[in-house]
Amino acid sequence: MSRLVMPEPNGALLAGRARIARDLRTICPGEGVIDAPGEMKAYESDGLTAYRQVPLVVVLPETTQQVSEVLRYCHKNDIPVVPRGAGTSLSGGALPLEDGVLLGLGKFNRILEIDYDNRCAVVQPGVTNLAITQAVEHEGFYYAPDPSSQIACSIGGNVAENAGGVHCLKYGLTTNNVLGLEMVLITGEVIRLGGKHMDCEGYDMLGLMTGSEGLLGVVTEVTVRILQKPETARALLIGFPSSAQAGQCVADVISAGIIAGGMEMMDKPAIHAAEEFVHAGYPLEAEALLIVELDGPEAEVDHLIDRVSQIAKSNAADTVRVSQSEEERMAFWAGRKAAFPAVGRISPDYYCMDGTIPRNQLPRVLAGMQEMSRKYALRVANVFHAGDGNLHPLILYDANKPGELERAEDFGADILKLCVEVGGVLTGEHGVGVEKRDLMPEMFSETDLAHQQRVKCAFDDKNLLNPGKVFPTLHRCAELGRMHIHGGRIAFPDIPRF
Repeated sequence: MSRLVMPEPNGALLAGRARIARDLRTICPGEGVIDAPGEMKAYESDGLTAYRQVPLVVVLPETTQQVSEVLRYCHKNDIPVVPRGAGTSLSGGALPLEDGVLLGLGKFNRILEIDYDNRCAVVQPGVTNLAITQAVEHEGFYYAPDPSSQIACSIGGNVAENAGGVHCLKYGLTTNNVLGLEMVLITGEVIRLGGKHMDCEGYDMLGLMTGSEGLLGVVTEVTVRILQKPETARALLIGFPSSAQAGQCVADVISAGIIAGGMEMMDKPAIHAAEEFVHAGYPLEAEALLIVELDGPEAEVDHLIDRVSQIAKSNAADTVRVSQSEEERMAFWAGRKAAFPAVGRISPDYYCMDGTIPRNQLPRVLAGMQEMSRKYALRVANVFHAGDGNLHPLILYDANKPGELERAEDFGADILKLCVEVGGVLTGEHGVGVEKRDLMPEMFSETDLAHQQRVKCAFDDKNLLNPGKVFPTLHRCAELGRMHIHGGRIAFPDIPRF
């Protein structure tokens, strides 16, 4: 990944900014357009804060019609567009372009309909993940995907990145919980995919859009599945003398046919950071900690608690605690949910990775990360969705020390290469963005990538939607596979980093 900083805007770019801002104000009047550089600084980065770029113009539409007109205008004038939700992306998916419009969807923040009979809710993309559950919990319902950032992340961003969360093992990722979308194409056309019904006809376009990272269209409405809360939910807090034993316990629980509501793992550095931050009662002597939640009818939960406890003890668990109240269950999860900010208290900076591996490779990958930690002289704290093999290593570094960010990046790249080597994938829920873009050839051949880009070209003939993300090299749609664009805006070779 190139580490050059983008130059200051030139005169032609500034003149273009004034013209574009003037034109966009006719579509989104009032406070709908921001073009003052100081005011646009709030949009220069997403959750991957090591990379920053002030956009050309920020536009904040309030209606689907306005989104349609903005995209039609940008398509006509060959202006790149970067869609943005809450900006919590950890892969640089919402990183702006110096010569592009940043399309903020924060004003799309209403829950439009709750349909308990069909067990679904229709929401705008700016609604936060947690707000959906809060809107329906009084009727005994909830929205299952629950990323750690659920208090802030938007449902539109969840769709773009196919977000998961601690309960995705049993209840699935965003793609398993989205029933329908309203989406605006770069040409301004508005399309609807799916709806309240359980399945849609024809090609699975809904599945294609979920996880497309803003490269195919802009989502303006989402229909999500809501579930009834289980009769009983209890959690086990299990401490182990080693990460290898905790990993084996995960494999043994799954192989026993037990599908937990959630199964999370933390190593010792993460345990200590979370306990100091939240005081959840974690066993500080443990080298690794599992949180296993079981839900369903009370009798079933009691039976499964006994089985999981036995499996844990057969793997040398030295601590097994079972929540005795809803408050205690929530306390167990509070530490895990706060793990990322907790780690921020013990290191000036951290780099949050996201790779997924087969569960039986967990001991090998954890051992490999410890070797890399010694190689790069950087600490790593591990927090991850153990049940589905989605790793979130947190590489601790200090950006003020010369060379540490570069070492953290190289360390992270080696972790992801190892994930692919053992049969895993580059991302589980954070997306590719710019962070993993240059690692895509580790997983896909040139032919694979070309075919994926042909799909993008079917929706975005000029490569204007979120260019520079996901694909290491973009091709011209008209000559895909023969002509590469190596310079300028489209290839996006230089990532502005601070």
